[in-house]
Formats: sequence, structure tokens, C-alpha cells
Amino acid sequence: MAEDEETKNQEDSNPESSDKKESGSGFLAWIIMAVVILLFAGAGFGVGRLLAGSKKPAEAVPSQQDESTVATEAVDLSSAEPTKTWYYPMEPVVANLNEPSVTRYVRATLVLEMSGEVDQAKGTTFIDEKKPLLTNWLTIFLAGQTIEDIRGDRNLRRVQSQILDTFNEKLFPDARPQIKQILFKEFAIQ
Repeated sequence: MAEDEETKNQEDSNPESSDKKESGSGFLAWIIMAVVILLFAGAGFGVGRLLAGSKKPAEAVPSQQDESTVATEAVDLSSAEPTKTWYYPMEPVVANLNEPSVTRYVRATLVLEMSGEVDQAKGTTFIDEKKPLLTNWLTIFLAGQTIEDIRGDRNLRRVQSQILDTFNEKLFPDARPQIKQILFKEFAIQ
């Protein structure tokens, strides 16, 4: 029994054995902290990705005017039944990308999802008249983009949002936006 107490006292007085115990528990604490940090970072990234895809651009609301008078001031395109959306296919647009050392181009074909508040026959005629302006703007816009500006889903959503905002502004400058969404039928980078 006296020997047991002696070995116990020697272990307590031996600095190497106590360092081993402390370093083992310290190392375990660092591992646990690293795992917790990785879990929180992964969760934050996942939540950020989920929320980033669900945002819609804010609609411009006319100030101090009744929406019905604003819509009729620009062009009377309203229909009797504002229930269904309809689609307007655009012609393909080809533009060289803004890449200094190599020639790359993009070919984009868009489809406009129009609000059901716009009569399809009147709206089609109206967009046909304005199509040269839209095609010109889209060609210039795409020519100003680099390959990195349009690569990936996040960048394509940004491009869609910019096209949507500009097309609504050009077609319905003093009215509520009537294009609900820009859809890519084709978006090829060469």
C-alpha cells in the first residue's frame, strides 16, 4: 500500500505525466471546437444558398398615382380576364463576350412571361413594335459581360433580373411592370 502511495506521489510530482493528461484534454477541446465551427459554417452556407435563390427583385411601385391611371396612360393593353399568364418568345441574340485575349460569344434565346393583365393579342403587337429596341439593348448588355459574369447559376439569375428590370422599364416606363419573368430557352457560351 505504501508503494501505491509512492507511485501516486511520483506521478503527481512528475511533470511529464500531468502534461500528457492536459495536452490530451486540450487537443480534444480543439477538435470539438473545430467540428462545431465547421457545422455552423456549413449550416450558414446552406441557409444562405436557400435564401439567395428565393429573393425576387422588388417591383417599382408608382408613387402618388392610382395604378389603373398609370397603366392606361402608357398603353392600354389590359384584358378583361387577368387570370392567366402568357409567353412571348424572342428571337436568338448572339453577342461577343468582353474577353480581351480570346474570341468567345454567347447565344441567348429568351421567353418573356407576361402578366395576365395584358391582353395577348395587343401585347404581342406592342412587343413586336418594340422588339428592335429590346434586341439592341440585349446585344449590347451581353457584349459587356465577361465569361465570369455569366458563368454559374447565381450569375445567370443576376443577368435574368437585370434583363427583366430593363425590359419592364423600356416597355412600361410609367406603369406597373407587366413582364413577370425572363426565361432562358437557350443560353450557350462558345
